[in-house]
Amino acid sequence: MGSVFRQGSNPIAHLTLAAMAALESRDAVVADAPENPDTSPGPDETVLGRSYRALSIGIVSVVLLIAFEATAVGTAMPVAARELDGVSLYAFAFSGYFTTSLFGMVFAGQLSDRRGPLAPLAGGIAAFAAGLVLSGSAGTMWVFILGRAVQGLGGGLVIVALYVVVGRAYPERLRPAIMAAFAACWVVPSVVGPLAAGAVTERLGWRWVFLGIPVLVVLPLALALPQIRRRAGGPVAGTAVAVFDRRRIRLALGISLGAGLLQYAAQDLRPLSAAPAVAGCALLVPAVLGLLPRGTWRAARGLPSVVLLRGLAAGSFIAAESFVPLMLVTQRGLSPTLAGFSLAAGGGTWALGSWVQSRPGVEPYRQRLTALGMVLAAAAIAAAPAVLVASVPVWTVAVAWGFGCFGMGLVISSTSVLLLRLSAPEEAGANSAALQISDGLSNVLLLAAGGAAFAALGGGSVAHAADAAGGSSHPAAFAAVFLPMAAVALAGAWVATRLHERPA
Repeated sequence: MGSVFRQGSNPIAHLTLAAMAALESRDAVVADAPENPDTSPGPDETVLGRSYRALSIGIVSVVLLIAFEATAVGTAMPVAARELDGVSLYAFAFSGYFTTSLFGMVFAGQLSDRRGPLAPLAGGIAAFAAGLVLSGSAGTMWVFILGRAVQGLGGGLVIVALYVVVGRAYPERLRPAIMAAFAACWVVPSVVGPLAAGAVTERLGWRWVFLGIPVLVVLPLALALPQIRRRAGGPVAGTAVAVFDRRRIRLALGISLGAGLLQYAAQDLRPLSAAPAVAGCALLVPAVLGLLPRGTWRAARGLPSVVLLRGLAAGSFIAAESFVPLMLVTQRGLSPTLAGFSLAAGGGTWALGSWVQSRPGVEPYRQRLTALGMVLAAAAIAAAPAVLVASVPVWTVAVAWGFGCFGMGLVISSTSVLLLRLSAPEEAGANSAALQISDGLSNVLLLAAGGAAFAALGGGSVAHAADAAGGSSHPAAFAAVFLPMAAVALAGAWVATRLHERPA
């Protein structure tokens, strides 16, 4: 449970914040030097020390509030869809968020490299809040979906802008610690968020799940924005102002529209769905090749492998996790609440994994830890469908998923740290956007592939079997999701051996 926008079965919410690490020689000095030399932190300064306290509390509070909102939306969404007579459009409330967030990521990367992260961060939070208000006050389902799309645009802007803030405002030795703090923000919301949202929905109505968050972001913004302006505002000192690349913006539009068409096609397996699927691929392929670093798809050493690993890790694990509660409810007869709580411990182990990678002593072993994390994730995904056998205790899923989340905590935070280490200051925004595109796009593609395999093997009828004693009769449908995702995660373990560039 460790991305900045991570949410159970919602592929949109897995858009992940990570950290950036140091640069070499002159570039490292320029990137880490504070704007005002009188405020230079001492060598023993921490993220909560005098120099960084306001900034750290501000940006971590923003992440915490977004985490609560993300974990709560899944609880309120079914009620909202029923009241707005839009159950048939339910999936578009998620895909609308995702497609616009992809565009927001690329635009934020461009704007951050050109003018600094302050404008996209402030604008993104404003758009995120406006989308919440629009969805919370919607009278029809299409207006609700429009609000989710506006919210997704804001989320894409915020996630990349926060990347750049971490890369510019914090020295290398503090970046793993602030990333661990971001991961920890998801522990309490993962447990409390759904329960709180359920209580609010039952007592006050689903609209207050959306309308209650915007007011709460004012205080953390008041703390963070002045510090961001002072420490990370404007283009990087000593470098030319980046040119606004209109081609990348066009590619971003292509990747957003293509992802939306593929999601639509995956939800309807009729022959007519082939047309939007082909159109989506035609838009996606050139856009992805143009937006990700050269060599990503062949796992070239260094930055391309870091970006590829992020997609393999996030996509395989989240796609598998999305089917765990459904499997426990329909195959083993658990209530939805118990099925959801089977994954609750993962929030703590994910944060633990992120904390372990932040320790100064593990830096020489970061690549090995990342490979270990992918092996743990692959093992957890492969072990989950064991509960399809009636004699296997249900609690084994919770144990396996706890180990898998620990591995993901190692991987997600480490790829974030490595990204900035391999990025020049003036390329931080574009490379951050590439990492998030890999993360988010792999989520939707692997979820679409898993969902199509699930439906093709009769998984669409498991909901009707849930009322029958002993669960449904479609275990092969679940195996068709988990086993391929375990193979993808295992491939990620190999990619993890190529994260460092070969020495000259």
